[in-house]
Amino acid sequence: MILDGYTEVYGVVGYPIKHSLSPLFQNKAFEHFSLKAVYVPFEVKPENFEKAFYGLWALGVKGVNITLPYKEKALELSHFADPHAKAIGSANTLKFTPEGVYAYNTDWIGFLKAIKKVLPHLREVKALVLGAGGSSRAILYALRREGAKIYLWNRTIEKAYKLCEIFPCKVVKAPEEIIKDVELIVNTTSSGLKEEDSPLFDYGLLEAKHKVMDIIYKETPLVRASKEKGCILISGLDMLLYQGMESFKIWTGFEVPYDVVKDAVAGYYNLSE
Repeated sequence: MILDGYTEVYGVVGYPIKHSLSPLFQNKAFEHFSLKAVYVPFEVKPENFEKAFYGLWALGVKGVNITLPYKEKALELSHFADPHAKAIGSANTLKFTPEGVYAYNTDWIGFLKAIKKVLPHLREVKALVLGAGGSSRAILYALRREGAKIYLWNRTIEKAYKLCEIFPCKVVKAPEEIIKDVELIVNTTSSGLKEEDSPLFDYGLLEAKHKVMDIIYKETPLVRASKEKGCILISGLDMLLYQGMESFKIWTGFEVPYDVVKDAVAGYYNLSE
């Protein structure tokens, strides 16, 4: 595709962002529909996020995904927000229009579509969620809608208590307190992006009965330990793809086939499955 003044620009904003797979599959989606558009990563330091937010809108960028650590701030800065983003309290998808910036959250949809491949019914399922950031909010929202029994752990326990006031759940002081009683474990923290990161809990307590999702779409220490214990792994990459497909639909009105985006990142699936 030749880039010119008619090419529409989309992207993903985060820090860090160079590892993101979103450009691979979103550009493949644009290609599938022969759309004159490009999707690029925008790495923005925290002190520059607000300037970047308004700058992207001013420059005529059509839409962006938002990732760590900006999902809550993106919602705060937006002019309009859909009911799910408001209820969750964070946004991972922005659509820029002349009237203003619209905020959406597609993380909760991506999570449910990925998780239901393994757990079609979540009512009464006991779930341990690790972390209390923007992604955690979307996952807690999704689990609550489905009737799961949720336990929440976060290194800063005060933040966990605040989230449980919004999304009724039970705070645990350590994952080890509840690990033997839960069926589903979801890591929403950034722990595992670096090999030197400390373990989230004693991975020796994992059992084959556990279904484990790490939303980091690489082979983290948690993913490796889960494989060794015979746990059923739910790909964090699937959550990424499904949320991205929903974002694509918001921006363009087109529903991209799952196989199109999965093929674009096929080489990465052996890391998380």
